[in-house]
Amino acid sequence: MSIIKELNEEIKKLVKKAGYEVENLVLQPSGRRDLGEFQLNDAMSLAKEYHKAPRIIAEDILKVLEDDGRFTNLNIAGPGFINITLKDEYLGKLLTEIYNDKERNIDKRETRKVILDYGGANVAKALHVGHLRSANIGEALKRLATLLGYNVIGDAHLGDYGRPLGLVVLEIKKRYPNLEYFSDNYQGDFSEIELPITNDDLVEIYPYASKKSKENEEYLEEARDITFKIQSHERGYYDLWKKVVEISKKDIKKVYEDLNVNFELWLGESDAAEYLDELDEIYNKSNVLTKSEGAEVIEVKEETDTSPMPPLLYKRSNGTVSYETTDLATILQRRKLFNPDEIWYCVDARQGLHFEQVFRAARKVKLVDDNVVLEHIGFGTMNGTDGTPFKTREGGIMSLKGLIDLVENATRSRINPDTVEEDKREEVAKEVAIAALKYADLLPYRGTDYVFDPEKFTDLEGKTGPYLLYSTIRMKSLLNKAKDLTIGKITQFKTETERDIGLTILRLPIILNKALDSKSLNDITEYIYKLTSLYNKFYAENKILTEENKELQTSWLTLTKIVYDINMLLLNTLAIKVPEKM
Repeated sequence: MSIIKELNEEIKKLVKKAGYEVENLVLQPSGRRDLGEFQLNDAMSLAKEYHKAPRIIAEDILKVLEDDGRFTNLNIAGPGFINITLKDEYLGKLLTEIYNDKERNIDKRETRKVILDYGGANVAKALHVGHLRSANIGEALKRLATLLGYNVIGDAHLGDYGRPLGLVVLEIKKRYPNLEYFSDNYQGDFSEIELPITNDDLVEIYPYASKKSKENEEYLEEARDITFKIQSHERGYYDLWKKVVEISKKDIKKVYEDLNVNFELWLGESDAAEYLDELDEIYNKSNVLTKSEGAEVIEVKEETDTSPMPPLLYKRSNGTVSYETTDLATILQRRKLFNPDEIWYCVDARQGLHFEQVFRAARKVKLVDDNVVLEHIGFGTMNGTDGTPFKTREGGIMSLKGLIDLVENATRSRINPDTVEEDKREEVAKEVAIAALKYADLLPYRGTDYVFDPEKFTDLEGKTGPYLLYSTIRMKSLLNKAKDLTIGKITQFKTETERDIGLTILRLPIILNKALDSKSLNDITEYIYKLTSLYNKFYAENKILTEENKELQTSWLTLTKIVYDINMLLLNTLAIKVPEKM
């Protein structure tokens, strides 16, 4: 149990000692620091239960609090709001406990097994800026949930089984018609054949083939036919498809690695294919499949719907399975392999209808137990300074690699040549660039669109990733310089700023749990900025290393170490690496 939760329980006992029972007592931060640091508002609700004026109840509670000895500046405001301030020695004791045991500032939850589906890269297509948010939010949520006690398994869930792959394979056939993959007479091992295609070629091939399919119905029909052959594991086409996936996956992994995004599973839609026959059996047995213009669909509309809810497309008229169906097969696969308590999908908010259809279709035949949570964690778009989705100068969708390079160019000038060796500057510039991207991406509530300005978000001042990195590195430098000085106990506070830092530290467990409840990281990004800004104010006000009062110096150094540890914890939770220097 965290210290702040324990403090709530302690005050709950004191309220009981005063003669009143409170089920869920929570100390609130006070909006009037001159009156107190915390506010206890329970006298208002207790008044109805005990048929007393709230002020009388507040006075009863106040007497017990005054006798306790840990609090000061106790007073009643308005009709019965109790204001509470922690005494210096008590606040110092609580912070010292956190210094000695970081777990005292975290509230663990009951363990839940979660499959987190994020990333969603499409094989043979360039990762673009739209993939950034899924990767960033998903990775940070995974780390946050793990920190709070969940067992989370991240799955890249690659798009590797639909028509885009049929288009790519078709275009390869058009360009290289003599490849053995397309020969009915070849009986050798396809894995030994060298494919004259690189990932850069694939990135060019898909948009070309996609455009051509929209202009040429015959070409589109050929792509559909090849997609069916791939999904039917037809020799040659299926083997070429596997080779294309292998080439593309290698590049995708490198980009995610640069973003400090790590998946436990690198499965794709195709990995659920072995469950399609069983899925067919389940849906046919349940009699929920109906015919519509030659295709098979599942009605998912409910009486309570207030907006149109189209049926889920289960199989197309040509026999190929839909994206919705592979998602249903994936749910079946996850149930059988992992038996999760929850499955989260961190995907663009515009996919909301898709997931609502899939979840309803899954519930209709009980693909998972009723108590298993299926949740779509949607997010808004990342826009350029013109307010439209981020694009290249030519007007096309910007690749994720291109965006990283753009931000890296902006961060190079922020690197101090006096502290970072020349051979390390490129590496540090990339780490700072990734920090700038990640922090800006996680700063707003996930459901909102936001504007990314490379110059603004790479600045060393303001609410930016580089500002947090620079400040954290400076804390570490201070602690290194103070390695021969005493550290480990907080007994004194000289200024209100120090107390503000201490009280902010105590709020960490509340912030972490609020972030997990909302499945958004904005509370954490705001918190770390506030804590860091308070510390920088304190740092500017005091000469820590030359302070003559040794007891005060020890308190300051201990406070510095706690803030540094929290920053490192939260930056790691946000999947932001901290360089040694910058």
